[in-house]
Amino acid sequence: MKAAVVSSSQGACLQRFFCVFGLRMGRVVRAAALGISCIMSEVNIARKKEKCENCTKQCNKKQSDDALRSLQEKGIANGEVSGHTLAQPVLLSACLSCDGCVSEEENSRISQQNLLEIYRVLALNKKCDASKHKVLVVSVCPQSLPFFAVKFHLDIPEAAQKLCGFLKSVGIKYVFDTTLAASFSILESQKEFVQRYRRRHHDTHAVPMFTSSCPGWIRYAEHVLGSLVTPHICTARSPQQVMGSLVKDYFTRQQKLTPEQVYHVVVAPCFDKKLEAVREEFYRSLQESRDVDCVLTSGEILHMMEQSDVSMEDIDPVPLDHVFGEINDPSLMRHEGRGSEGFLEHIFKYAAKELFGLDVQEIVYKTLRNRDFQEVVLERDGETLLQFAAIYGFRNIQTLVHRMRKGRVPYQLVEVLSCPGGCLSGRGQAEGEGGKPDRALVQQMEEAYSSLPVRLPETNLEVQRLYQDWLEGQDSVCAQQTLHTKYSNYTQPLSQTLIPDIQW
Repeated sequence: MKAAVVSSSQGACLQRFFCVFGLRMGRVVRAAALGISCIMSEVNIARKKEKCENCTKQCNKKQSDDALRSLQEKGIANGEVSGHTLAQPVLLSACLSCDGCVSEEENSRISQQNLLEIYRVLALNKKCDASKHKVLVVSVCPQSLPFFAVKFHLDIPEAAQKLCGFLKSVGIKYVFDTTLAASFSILESQKEFVQRYRRRHHDTHAVPMFTSSCPGWIRYAEHVLGSLVTPHICTARSPQQVMGSLVKDYFTRQQKLTPEQVYHVVVAPCFDKKLEAVREEFYRSLQESRDVDCVLTSGEILHMMEQSDVSMEDIDPVPLDHVFGEINDPSLMRHEGRGSEGFLEHIFKYAAKELFGLDVQEIVYKTLRNRDFQEVVLERDGETLLQFAAIYGFRNIQTLVHRMRKGRVPYQLVEVLSCPGGCLSGRGQAEGEGGKPDRALVQQMEEAYSSLPVRLPETNLEVQRLYQDWLEGQDSVCAQQTLHTKYSNYTQPLSQTLIPDIQW
């Protein structure tokens, strides 16, 4: 398909078109809204051309060549250190949130989620004015660590220490692993599911419950699906945002700091995590501070390392930090699951025990449409007690939505992830040539991830301690406010939306 210059209005219309007809916009590396050349591929738009032709004509009337050239001359920064404005491909197979349009305010916030911003903060810390210095904290998602292990040709614990050593060498003060935060998210999701299941007969929105850890899915639900889906989304915060609260609240108090004195960076496999970080409910207005100040993908951190021109052999390995300081067992752990945080498996086992008194030792997945659409069933004496599903990737999500509209969803819980293959396949670390996942890399990451030992959140003594020391107990008002959030239904006029200048 030929390259096309997409105007602001056309960009919005194209994305709405993709949404309406179940297509996927894919990797928006540049703001097509600012008139940058984009290459459309991987879908035969011609078949739908007559559906969109009139919209395109109307867009053309509103855009002049002079205005377009003016925007092209200004250019935009895409988060890379070089800052050059180049034509980049937009593939119709990689969009995580389908409609992809963000407001100008969101676009402004997202534009600060890049390496340039990190370099800016590091540079300020080298200046004499100590009042402007920030304590830099980096939290690394467990799904990012296998990426570095494969790239460094090391096992995950060794790669984590090399990564920590590099980050501290450039000025980062603390480096954490977010598995602890994920434990809170899983535990709260487990409890919420049991509560929803018990009120299912008098609350039509109780089940199915949809998991809430994937921001691409959440954005699609809020901005496109609305009330059909949002009441069904689990209110437990994602591991990223639990970690944000843990760092900006508990940890800062332990270090006798204020939230605005700490600059918190999360390293994640997914670009959509940047959108999650700028959500309004994760902003502390009194302290004028966000729980997560910046999200960088695994690929961006690797780019930072490559630009530093430091060889892996020259990096001293440094153990990861912990919110409690020194701990007896610094070993890296993971949760159950196929490469994500394992919400389905943990909730399934917890619900089987809590609701039916059954101990489930092993979960058997049944593949339905494809390996990204699987279900798990709990049976007793031929009776189906629980029926869960793991649904990954936008095409499978569309199938789920279609069934929701017809009221034919048999599941009590659905683990929903926008990336085919789950979090390890996030576009921020697993994207290969042509915008498609690098399957060989993903397989290597899956093998590395599965090598980590599993720890159940219920058995984590550090979590139990934090429930008491930080949250005033498991069922306290403080725990509810800190570990949960809410979801809204949004409608945005096309004329007020922009495509963000980030990758998807």
